[in-house]
Amino acid sequence: MLAGVDKLAGHHHDTPNRSKIIRAAIAEYLARVEREAEEEREREIFRRHRATLRQQAAALVKEQARP
Repeated sequence: MLAGVDKLAGHHHDTPNRSKIIRAAIAEYLARVEREAEEEREREIFRRHRATLRQQAAALVKEQARP
């Protein structure tokens, strides 16, 4: 695995760039996990309020359809 990281860093031996690549990968992973958790929380909110949202959308469409 370190050989792959070194290849990304453009070096063949131990390099300070290795830790920079690993930090960036961890930061990207944490951001993705947090984003996925937030999206799941939002999906749950929509599921809980599905009926109300459907009624509100229907009322809005009906209101906009008036001449």
